[in-house]
Amino acid sequence: MSSTELTDTNHETVAVTPPATRLRMVPLLEVRQSVSERLRIGVYVVSLLVAAALSVALLAWSGVAPSDLGREIATTAFSSPRALGSVLVRTAPLVIAGLATAIAFRANFWNIGLEGQMILGAIFASAVAIYDIGPENGRVVTMALAACLGGMLWIAGPGLLKQRLGINEVITTLLLNYVAFNLLLHMVYGPWKDPVSAFPHTEQYETFERLPMLGWLNLNWALPLAVGLALILWWIMSFSRVGYLLDLMSSNARMAGAVGVPVAGLTVAAILGSGAVGGLTGFAISAGVEFRMTQDFFSGYLFSGVLIAFLGRNHPLGVVIVAFFMAVLLLVGQSLQVFFGVPFALVQLIQAIFITCVAASEFFLTYRMHWRQAA
Repeated sequence: MSSTELTDTNHETVAVTPPATRLRMVPLLEVRQSVSERLRIGVYVVSLLVAAALSVALLAWSGVAPSDLGREIATTAFSSPRALGSVLVRTAPLVIAGLATAIAFRANFWNIGLEGQMILGAIFASAVAIYDIGPENGRVVTMALAACLGGMLWIAGPGLLKQRLGINEVITTLLLNYVAFNLLLHMVYGPWKDPVSAFPHTEQYETFERLPMLGWLNLNWALPLAVGLALILWWIMSFSRVGYLLDLMSSNARMAGAVGVPVAGLTVAAILGSGAVGGLTGFAISAGVEFRMTQDFFSGYLFSGVLIAFLGRNHPLGVVIVAFFMAVLLLVGQSLQVFFGVPFALVQLIQAIFITCVAASEFFLTYRMHWRQAA
């Protein structure tokens, strides 16, 4: 280190040493121009592993040892064909709910009205069953189509308000959930109350008005319906011209419109498609699980649908995978509540941890971090 010679008032030369310069490492963020599929998958997997580690630590702090947790997961979901069948039964409606949300999200329409669309879908399907609309051998198909129509009608209003007046769809779709719920209560406590038991639900559907069984355990055609719908949407979004234009529109709607993409038409089609699949979710539960319309069949599916679509990156195959693990998580959560006294709020907190970790992973996909020396 060099020193500097100065002359004081007595004309004597004094050597002065400058203070030492401290170097420190400073992060420098750079926006990524492109993201490889390998990096995307790697970051996504790491975020899930971090969320899993935090969840295991949280459960251990609550008194559930990691060994007990692993044993509970294996017993609840994979110990026998019956356990796996229970998981698949829960997976089917979750897949359809996740697809309904993902379709709208791909078009930048934030559909928070899934529960309302499920309710209208179940009401329309139940009306077909109660009033014996259509032939018996095609009654289930008629109920499914009616459910799709009900979901489309319920989402058409918020879609129109967003397209014409620019009203935020989060508010309109969310508020319509309450309207649909009160309509449901009116029907099950009023004209559609079960005449046999007088409980607030509709009378049981006839055998030909239920989704047929597959012949293996308690699985019915809701599972093939969910998987088939996911495959169709995967082909549309990944290989068709519509999917390409939808991706272009979701990235930059203004630029897409400038180059001739029919933005309004694609948006309307995605909104109505989301509502139709949402109505189909209500049909899958009422005709495949409950065999009637109850007053709370839709409970929890709004949060689950948004979570599945978000974690699955709005990709149909990702939705299927996440829905399966969500079904495992729900069943394990119920088991932990019964045998370990874990509160339901803790299960919801674990879901929130997964959402937060996956959301935080977007930072590493958007930015590249460098370290540089600074004084």
